[in-house]
Amino acid sequence: MDSVSLGDIAGMVAALAFAFLVFRLGSVIGKAGKILDETRVSVRTTTENVQPTLLKLTDTVSLTNEQLARVDTITTNVSAITTNASALTSLFAATLGSPVVKVAAFTYGVRSALGGGGQRNAGGRRRRRG
Repeated sequence: MDSVSLGDIAGMVAALAFAFLVFRLGSVIGKAGKILDETRVSVRTTTENVQPTLLKLTDTVSLTNEQLARVDTITTNVSAITTNASALTSLFAATLGSPVVKVAAFTYGVRSALGGGGQRNAGGRRRRRG
């Protein structure tokens, strides 16, 4: 039998250490592969869940834009109505307002002149009876 030299033992230890290192590295790579598989499944699930949500969000934004366009139309119409009402009020005041005030002042003056014998208070106005 040949004697086993110290170099042979060191070679065997190195070979066993290298085999153990390869085994550990293989298990680490295997775990990394499982993590990558789980990540891929998670990303796929997230994508499947997000796509319908984005489609619904797009529909909601479209409907909101339609409603805002309707509100804008309503606001424009209300503004036009307000402008027309203001113009009509100004026209009424210009055409009928002044004569009506003059007639009211005239009738008040006539009533005051015809009923001049009534009781008056300190401010020159009649007191109410009863």
